[in-house]
Amino acid sequence: GDLDKVVNLLLSLSGRLARVETALGSLGPHAPAEDKLALREKQRLLVAQLEDAKELKEHVGRREEAVGAMVARYLPAEHLQDYQHFVKMKSALIAEQRELEEKIKLGQEQLKCLRESL
Repeated sequence: GDLDKVVNLLLSLSGRLARVETALGSLGPHAPAEDKLALREKQRLLVAQLEDAKELKEHVGRREEAVGAMVARYLPAEHLQDYQHFVKMKSALIAEQRELEEKIKLGQEQLKCLRESL
């Protein structure tokens, strides 16, 4: 459960940071200074939160290793391999699910804009 939460947190923060950086990049030279300042402050906070989330992921990784060592004492080799595969795939599948959800959301927003422009 913690792994799910940390992976989702990392993906969320990364997405938010990317959107802020895109917004900063799209600001023209005549954009109000307070807009730029607000976006830079958001960027700074998101970078700090992302670093904290990475530390959390490392902590969860260490805990995962400790749990894996305990599980290894009680499971036969074939079941242990299944367990290890499950843990590795879970993060990848969470990331893929999140990416697909973002693509669906973007597609829906684009569709809405197209309909409004017609």
